[in-house]
Formats: sequence, C-alpha cells, structure tokens
Amino acid sequence: MKIRFDIISANPAILDSSLTNGLISRAVKKKYAEVHVHNLRDYADGRYKQIDDTPYGGGAGMILKPEPIFRCVNKLLSERNYDEVIYFSPQGIRFDQKKANDFSLKRNVILICGHYKGIDERIIKKLVTLELSIGDYVLSCGDIAALAFIDSVTRLIPGVLGDGESALSDTFQVETGFDSPQYTRPEKFERMKVPDVLLSGNHAEIKKWREKKAKSKYRKLKKLNK
Repeated sequence: MKIRFDIISANPAILDSSLTNGLISRAVKKKYAEVHVHNLRDYADGRYKQIDDTPYGGGAGMILKPEPIFRCVNKLLSERNYDEVIYFSPQGIRFDQKKANDFSLKRNVILICGHYKGIDERIIKKLVTLELSIGDYVLSCGDIAALAFIDSVTRLIPGVLGDGESALSDTFQVETGFDSPQYTRPEKFERMKVPDVLLSGNHAEIKKWREKKAKSKYRKLKKLNK
C-alpha cells in the first residue's frame, strides 16, 4: 500500500530538509509513500507571481489569494481522486494518534499550507474537506504542521519503520497514552542505576512495572495540565 501527499506551499524551501532526510525520505525510497510539493507561485498571475494580498476590511498581515490555490487543487482533482483536502488551521479539529492511524489507511491527500495571516475563506468553503489543528499554539506557516502530519502518518504504514523501531508501542498507541521509562547500557551511570526489575529477566514483573510507570506518567501530566 502507498499513500500520496500533495503539499501546496507558499515557501517550499521550508520543507526541503525534512522531506529529503529521515523517516519521510525512507518511506519514499521504500515506495510506501509519495510526496509532491507544489509551489503556489507556479499557479500565480502576473510578472511578479503574486500569491498574497491585503485583507478586505483592513487589518495587519497578508492573506493568501484564492486564484493560485484553486488552480492547483483543481488540477490535482482532475488527475485523481483524493480522500481529503486538508487545511491546517487553529479552528480545525484536533489531530491525534487515532486520526493518524485512520489516515495511514488513506491513498491520496492534499495538504494546503497557510502562510502569513491565513488563506481566503472561499478556499475553505469550496475546496477544503477537513480543517486540522496540531495544537493550540501559533506556527509561522502550515508547512511545519504538514511535516508533523506526514511524519506521524507514514511511520504507521507497515514496513516503513526498521527492526529497531515499533509503531505499536509508541506513546499514544498504548492504552495509557504513554510509554514507560526506558534504559540502556551502561547499567550504572552518574550514580544512577537501572531499576532492578528490568535486570531480573522476569517478563511478567517487567510488564507490570512498565504499565505502572506509564500510568504514573499519565496521572502526573493530567495534574500538570489542569
């Protein structure tokens, strides 16, 4: 199975490093994923290929114009069927591990990356099928959210991760929502010792210890976030 991501970006250079290194690059090389980046300026009019303009009604900042995004999305929709056309925004539904699992089963997804103060509302009304938020904070552009989305989804596709990695035991995949503390060699470091239970070889006790520690992490975070 392969998933295709089409990213519509006002500044594709932001995406370069993450798309050509690390997990996303590995998924593409293994042919489990395709990532196509579309520069908005390639769909803009005029000598200067303008993609933004001032907002009607006044106010600070610039807004991405509708024409380039409509042209790009409509061209893609004419070439294949897409499961979703996503726009990353603070008003979107919260992206979480369950949704990442759901998206790992999709085939074609368009990701519209906002920039400046956002995009023309008519794009959202006419083209966008799903608004997603990756958290209650402000980013400089939607490209960063798109990278987080693609990374979290592609790592769930069977075959993408290597033998030393496991998506099934990741944080938020396990029942408590958190993994337990992890240790490796050396057994003693800076006067700190690996817990005896992990050295015992008793897998039943190790499992109970890990579950207890994971639940403790969860309770602690719930208190901190109140």
